[in-house]
Amino acid sequence: MNILGLNYGGHDTSASITVKGNVVAACEEERYDYVKHSRNFPINAINDCLKIAKLKIKDIDLISFSNDPYLQIREKYIKLAIEDNNRVDFLINEFDRIKKLSETEDFIRKKLNYKKKIEFNEHHLCHLASTFYPSGFKKSLIISYDGIGEIHSALFAIGNKNKIKVIHQDNKYPDSLGLFYSAVTFYLGWNIFCDEGIIMGLAPYGNSKSKLKNSNKRYIDHFREIIKIDKKDPLKYLINKEWIDYHKIKDKWVSKKFLNVFGKKRNTGSKISLHHKNIAAALQDRLEEVVLYQLKILKKRNNLDYLCISGGVGLNCSLNGKIEKSKLFKEIFIQPASGDAGVSYGACLYSHAKHFKNFKFKKHHDFNLGSRSNKKEIISALKNKKMNFTDYKEKIYAKTAELISEGKIIGWYQGATEFGPRALGNRSILCKPFPEKMRDHINKNVKFREYFRPFAPSVLEEDLHDYFTINQSSPHMLIACSVKKDKKASIPATVHVDNTCRAQSVSKNLNPKFWNLINEFKKITGIPVLLNTSFNIKGQPIVNNPKDAIDCFKKYKIDYLVTDSILVKKN
Repeated sequence: MNILGLNYGGHDTSASITVKGNVVAACEEERYDYVKHSRNFPINAINDCLKIAKLKIKDIDLISFSNDPYLQIREKYIKLAIEDNNRVDFLINEFDRIKKLSETEDFIRKKLNYKKKIEFNEHHLCHLASTFYPSGFKKSLIISYDGIGEIHSALFAIGNKNKIKVIHQDNKYPDSLGLFYSAVTFYLGWNIFCDEGIIMGLAPYGNSKSKLKNSNKRYIDHFREIIKIDKKDPLKYLINKEWIDYHKIKDKWVSKKFLNVFGKKRNTGSKISLHHKNIAAALQDRLEEVVLYQLKILKKRNNLDYLCISGGVGLNCSLNGKIEKSKLFKEIFIQPASGDAGVSYGACLYSHAKHFKNFKFKKHHDFNLGSRSNKKEIISALKNKKMNFTDYKEKIYAKTAELISEGKIIGWYQGATEFGPRALGNRSILCKPFPEKMRDHINKNVKFREYFRPFAPSVLEEDLHDYFTINQSSPHMLIACSVKKDKKASIPATVHVDNTCRAQSVSKNLNPKFWNLINEFKKITGIPVLLNTSFNIKGQPIVNNPKDAIDCFKKYKIDYLVTDSILVKKN
């Protein structure tokens, strides 16, 4: 069976295709329409997936949609309006949205000229499937925290072979860790559903235990008042409605009480004060407290050794690091498209499991599933752009490593595009991890982003444990861990202010080209680590095709472009 999975109706629209239960392609629309976190129908992503899979739309046996619009209409809009008369006006204002949801199936059929079966799946079940089925675990606890699906903001389940059994589903809108994290992101002057990672990076610069000015309360005390654990059900958390407005007024995220306590909203681009840093710290600390508390309960009740994490909150490396460090579980797995882009991937797998109840899913940690170009296409693009290039063939790794060791900044474009927001060694900007000022240079002059944003160290898998305190591999750059004292001085540009790194362990099996490059750098410097960041600048999607890579390379302060075995110089 050929299944096309779709994520549409919110942010990070995407498409994925499974053939006989194996994911062969997964693409995000933002890489084609150049709109970060795109909400557009993923027609370009669909077409590229079909191209990669060597299929046409008529060959697709089933479209699996990563949301149930009818459940959303019933639970989020009609039911809540009946329960709360104050929401009637909100319901009226959302009429166009409700109408659009009710017409989802007709819209898809018309857009794709598709006449076969379409399945609607609950959003969070797609999140759960997206992480459990490729994990390689036979049995595990599965958690999903995000903003909102149809009505749920979190879902807890047990995965056993090809079955997913939900064990708790009482965390519902507007009680949402993800939405509240977004609300504070907005208050601090950044964009919702986009810049939450910036808050995570800012948090270590603050102190949640500091007291507010003219107050006896600490920042963390206020956030504990906002996010509470239900006394009757410890697996249920509650957002104090006195502090939020996103459930009542469209595009208004925090309430007057929040503003009265914490002061006026920070304007985008204005100075980031210690006060702002302390708010970020309190938000991050409370998130970690709540999730770890609930995980301890889930562990005690179910006694499972493995954990799969999904949902937008699953992209929070600091939280994942605390979970890994807690040793509650022997191993955790987070797939790199843990946010909403990944639910198209999960929808495919969930539908396949439903239709083939005895199907055995295999471990699949390779998420380089998007656009790819052959050498002929790359050379054609380079000639079209009149670029100066040399084919080094098998010597490209040694030559690139030499340039990096000399302090050069490399745009690294190889193989297929990664699925998800992390650059895992195919669409990367690379440089040496020292000296410390290299971090500031990349932030200021290459990426054009905030000074406090951290970078990942990509390390040979064989050397991971020599450099970092982590008990498992970390191929997807989603687990923050501490750098060992005797190694910090050798990789200072990748170490955050709290002495953590979101390390990526690079396997020769998963990514031989990237492994070879790091290994050559190790031969020159003795250090098996490169500083790795995504091949884009702030506010833009990661480059997707040769043209994107060339344009980014030409326009910004990247010294060389390396694609396939070809080294490209500035003209």
